[in-house]
Amino acid sequence: MPDLLVADLSRWQFALTALYHFLFVPLTLGLSMMLVIMEGAYVMTGKDVWRRITKFWATLFGINFVLGVATGITMEFQFGTNWSYYSHYVGDVFGAPLAIEGLMAFFLESTMVGVMFFGWNKMSRPGHWMVTCFVALGSNLSALWILIANGWMQHPVGAEFNPETMRMEVTNFMEVVFNPVAQAKFVHTVSAGYVTAAAFVLGVSSWYLLRNRHVGLAKRSIMVAAAFGILSAASVIVLGDESGYIDGENQKFKLAAIEAMWDTEPAPASFTVIGIPDREDRETHYAVHVPYVLGLIATRSLDGEVLGINDLVEQARARIVTGIGAYDALQRIKADPTDTAAQEAFNATKMELGHGLLLMRYVEDPREATEEQIDMAADSLVPNVAMTFFSFRAMVGIGFLYLIVFATAFWFMNIKRNIPRWFLRVAVLLIPLPWLAAELGWITAEVGRQPWIIDGVLPTFMAASDLTVSQVVITMIGFTLVYGALLVVEMSLMLHAIRKGPTKSGYAELPEMPGLGGGTSDTPKGSAPVAPFTTEFDK
Repeated sequence: MPDLLVADLSRWQFALTALYHFLFVPLTLGLSMMLVIMEGAYVMTGKDVWRRITKFWATLFGINFVLGVATGITMEFQFGTNWSYYSHYVGDVFGAPLAIEGLMAFFLESTMVGVMFFGWNKMSRPGHWMVTCFVALGSNLSALWILIANGWMQHPVGAEFNPETMRMEVTNFMEVVFNPVAQAKFVHTVSAGYVTAAAFVLGVSSWYLLRNRHVGLAKRSIMVAAAFGILSAASVIVLGDESGYIDGENQKFKLAAIEAMWDTEPAPASFTVIGIPDREDRETHYAVHVPYVLGLIATRSLDGEVLGINDLVEQARARIVTGIGAYDALQRIKADPTDTAAQEAFNATKMELGHGLLLMRYVEDPREATEEQIDMAADSLVPNVAMTFFSFRAMVGIGFLYLIVFATAFWFMNIKRNIPRWFLRVAVLLIPLPWLAAELGWITAEVGRQPWIIDGVLPTFMAASDLTVSQVVITMIGFTLVYGALLVVEMSLMLHAIRKGPTKSGYAELPEMPGLGGGTSDTPKGSAPVAPFTTEFDK
């Protein structure tokens, strides 16, 4: 058993690296698809303006891609350094999607990125566009296999515990791949990345229009971002609804925490718009409800029941008691592998072994657990309700906000043919929000799963490596300093490229050293009116 403080610190360290890594992933996913669209316009029209637009946004994609790769590698290392028992226990299942991601997706993406940047004058227009498509395909395949691995952690299917090896082993790899939780998470997460990129392109282009610079690039980019953003934001919302339904089927504690729903309501349950969850009193104060909505989302019916936290805890208590029997049978099998009675008992109760292991947080041998300790283990299955509740609502609010923003941008560009300056300022100010929504979504998904690292199978506190507190603290400080420096470098390069804008070749000129250089001398002061479509950039 690892030190509980070590397990908690390891969780904080992984959260730090994951949240940081996820600053780069959404933009990489979204920009890769937008490059396909922009270069597709170049292939179809033959206009050099689209070539230069594509090359400019490719510059920003490249900077972001490099930092995403660098930060993603350290995350995978942590499975061996900080979560070694996890890697031992489920490595046969969890390791396969990650290995396929490296072989199928990362190698494809990283190879084609180089061809995309250096192959403009060496390939035909359709040929180079196909390379850009492969870059986007690699980015999205990478997300697919990683989310298959994460989806299995949320809903472990296609695998069973083997008492001979004391590990989880794959029984049906197709069930792992086509896990409904993984598929819903993939489309939802990728769509969120598309929204992030569309918001980024919209915001940067608006900044150019406010300064009357690169107007041809800005207006065309806004047209692409608005249309692409509407579809992406709608997809995020629709797939978010699908995720709610899947949580209602497979992760009932998470759904109840998201809704801060303490008691089971008569079907169909109401949706809590806002309130103040109070775990101590088991009540959500000042709650504002919308009748029927939660029941429709979670059960797709008017008579399906959504269980509250209190009833789920009672059910969990019974599963923990059954899990004690599974643990006892497993110990008897370890002592005598030929004990057929123990094997039969284990096969009858093995699905609840994970719930029995929850007791090891309170007692060394679950068979010696008291009634009070069983109650404590059952209550530990309630995640951080307040964090899950508010993170989810902030994420949803940003999603709907950006659907309105993209629709408004599309209306101004295609109907009014004129964008007011107030909207341009709003678009610039809102650039950080999609990143915030993506991080909040990750928090909702991962905090809502606790105390499990593999839902229903392995408690998080059991999965950590046998490290000391000082070792984890030192590495956490190191990660923070290195990542902080990398963030400064990345932001300096991105801001310099944006201020510089595209050159005649299309690529933005970067400084020799990160962080050097500022805006260009041709940046006008004040608030000049937005120029018409035909500009010097188009020539």
